[in-house]
Amino acid sequence: MKARPQVCEALLFALALHTGVCYGIKWLALSKTPAALALNQTQHCKQLEGLVSAQVQLCRSNLELMRTIVHAAREAMKACRRAFADMRWNCSSIELAPNYLLDLERGTRESAFVYALSAAAISHAIARACTSGDLPGCSCGPVPGEPPGPGNRWGGCADNLSYGLLMGAKFSDAPMKVKKTGSQANKLMRLHNSEVGRQALRASLETKCKCHGVSGSCSIRTCWKGLQELWDVAADLKTRYLSATKVVHRPMGTRKHLVPKDLDIRPVKDSELVYLQSSPDFCMKNEKVGSHGTQDRQCNKTSNGSDSCDLMCCGRGYNPYTDRVVERCHCKYHWCCYVTCRRCERTVERYVCK
Repeated sequence: MKARPQVCEALLFALALHTGVCYGIKWLALSKTPAALALNQTQHCKQLEGLVSAQVQLCRSNLELMRTIVHAAREAMKACRRAFADMRWNCSSIELAPNYLLDLERGTRESAFVYALSAAAISHAIARACTSGDLPGCSCGPVPGEPPGPGNRWGGCADNLSYGLLMGAKFSDAPMKVKKTGSQANKLMRLHNSEVGRQALRASLETKCKCHGVSGSCSIRTCWKGLQELWDVAADLKTRYLSATKVVHRPMGTRKHLVPKDLDIRPVKDSELVYLQSSPDFCMKNEKVGSHGTQDRQCNKTSNGSDSCDLMCCGRGYNPYTDRVVERCHCKYHWCCYVTCRRCERTVERYVCK
């Protein structure tokens, strides 16, 4: 007796969920940790959602880090939503953590971005927390060995990137190093993309300076090494997302490696995001493939980019509506030293996809 198509489809869907479970980013569910949970006792670690056993152990041995990691989860979600606000896939599914849809469960381009961003976010948050004195186990980053340049001197408190990378990788990579959690190809892909995220974070380290001198003359500048904001790192990773490489798990020598699918056999570049499975176009809602669709999404009638009504609405057309916006206006500076403004209201026309 032949199985009905609906039954086969359901079995395939269940199989995809089973083999592609993304334990590696389930920790983003920490964003939902209630403020009432003090996180000052080791038994609190078992109450945290989305952690694998190795992460629970890291929580118990590094309890002082957990507030920072909760903050990292929230910042990763905000940065992802901001980076993809103008795209059909707008990262809204990240908020379903730890129960993701297939856009993040499978080895897609979208999951590649989220793995990279979440790895960068946790290291970024820890490095910054060292600088602000929130973590007892670390302090400012080291003073660079090279001279800072004419008229400059090293000072201030550098972001402790090395400690952030060390502790961040221990926590975010822990799920991918657990045996029997998905296919080897998925593990390799996720570990690679996590490292790409940390590489993007390293690249964001820059020299920041503050002027000193009489009447703001800036006769000397104190400089230190600081990280760019996380949304700048997310913008870099979005560029890599747009040029991500599809790969296959293929023997090279005595071991299997991820190699580009449509190019001559070569190792995957350390700087490129990689994915195993193609994504849908995200035009129509279909939870079986993790697509929320673009119906009722706002679009830009005058844009030529990804947020344009033509692209966002996938050719289905759009509906106009009017919106009332309240703004500050007619602002006036008073000596000394405050500003007063009036509140003005205007009507604007907006557009949403059919």
